[in-house]
Amino acid sequence: QVQLVESGGGLVQAGGSLRLSCAASGRSASSYAIGWFRQAPGKEREFVAAISWRGGRTDYADSVKGRFTISRDNPKNTVSLQMNSLKPEDTAVYYCAADEGLGRIPSGMTFWGQGTQVTVSS
Repeated sequence: QVQLVESGGGLVQAGGSLRLSCAASGRSASSYAIGWFRQAPGKEREFVAAISWRGGRTDYADSVKGRFTISRDNPKNTVSLQMNSLKPEDTAVYYCAADEGLGRIPSGMTFWGQGTQVTVSS
């Protein structure tokens, strides 16, 4: 079992920045790939970014490429998502999820956090 806890969400103006964190705990937590997903009201959960368990591979949705950066600190069992140049359409609940491999499909992720709200005002 892996437990995931997100933090760092909040309200920010368009063009601003936020840094989300995902703290992982449990057996072999640092050996899992971690993905960030988001879900806006009335929309399906969508992929945002992912990082392999060693951090050597990353993947980004086209909508956030160049604005968001995912990184991980395995000794601290933490994965961060630095979000810059935020837009109102980035408003959503952001979730981190863990699985053995990198993946973009929410149903393919094994463990999920509870989510953190990000609101970008125009």
